[in-house]
Amino acid sequence: QVQLVESGGGLVQAGGSLRLSCAASGRAFSTYDMGWFRQAPGKEREFVAAMRWSGGSTSYADSVKGRFIISRDNAKKMVYLQMNTLKPEDTAVYYCAKDPRTTYPLWGQGTQVTVSS
Repeated sequence: QVQLVESGGGLVQAGGSLRLSCAASGRAFSTYDMGWFRQAPGKEREFVAAMRWSGGSTSYADSVKGRFIISRDNAKKMVYLQMNTLKPEDTAVYYCAKDPRTTYPLWGQGTQVTVSS
């Protein structure tokens, strides 16, 4: 069974950067599409970014396009989210996801990101 464990969250000032990491288990990791979602207090979980299993295709929410970069290392079974020029509205719990474009992605436990103004 696939498990996802996120890390790298924390408190950062507006304009700063953070890099989130997601460690995945599972022998077939290199065949998984992977992505990131986030959920702010009182709001629904929303899509942030996704990358195809081959690493050749990425997609981003309009709100993070140009600021966030998703990447992966299949050999290490890791997915990353580099977040630059952070804004207070980026404050949320960030979740790593397997099969992010499906109806029921598999999520990790989440990591808190707080951006102060």
